[in-house]
Amino acid sequence: METLLRPETWIALITLTALEIVLGIDNIIFLVVMAARLPERQRARARTLGLAGAMITRILLLLSIALLARLTAPLLVLFGSEFSGRDLVLIAGGIFLIAKSTLEIHAQTEGENTPPPAGASAFAAVVLQIAVIDIVFSLDSVITAVGMTKVIGVMVAAIVIAIVIMMLFAGAVSRFVEANPTIKTLALAFLILIGAALVGEGFGTELDKGYIYFAMAFSTAVEVLNTRLRKKRAGSHAQ
Repeated sequence: METLLRPETWIALITLTALEIVLGIDNIIFLVVMAARLPERQRARARTLGLAGAMITRILLLLSIALLARLTAPLLVLFGSEFSGRDLVLIAGGIFLIAKSTLEIHAQTEGENTPPPAGASAFAAVVLQIAVIDIVFSLDSVITAVGMTKVIGVMVAAIVIAIVIMMLFAGAVSRFVEANPTIKTLALAFLILIGAALVGEGFGTELDKGYIYFAMAFSTAVEVLNTRLRKKRAGSHAQ
């Protein structure tokens, strides 16, 4: 009870919640793109289960602080450079994002509009991919959280609040992306950019995520303006 009355506890909670939401932007983009591969009736459930899996994964990582410490310790040496378990996870996850997004863009631009796969196996495959890639996305935010506060309850509360907020907005983001195909292509391009940043970070070349988020926000704003302009032109031609 005494911990709850301390101002630093609430400051840490607010800061960590905001951090989890910001760092979860790339997670939501991937989740929306992957859920779009399913029939419409299954998408909401896939998003919810994916985010629920994200919450459980992050909480388990927090409760395994000893494991986090081992992940940041040097694991092997290649070509004179040391790589930790975290580095290897980031590299593997980045390569997966680049490959997956490139294939999705190719399918979209080539007009390969195959019907969404249905059935329990397709649904489970999508949810599994969302859960696996979330481990990559959550590593940095969890390690940062451990560095900001030692109170496990505060860290867990921040994760739960952030995930609930993401659940509330994931549907709106999904509908917006599906209604605007060019936005979906832009989202896939963002994932390639994020994948490249993860690979670079795994090799020791860290790119400030602020630049990535600014590029994403700026590109999205420009695309939204272009979409509105196309709709106005289409309306004027129809009259």
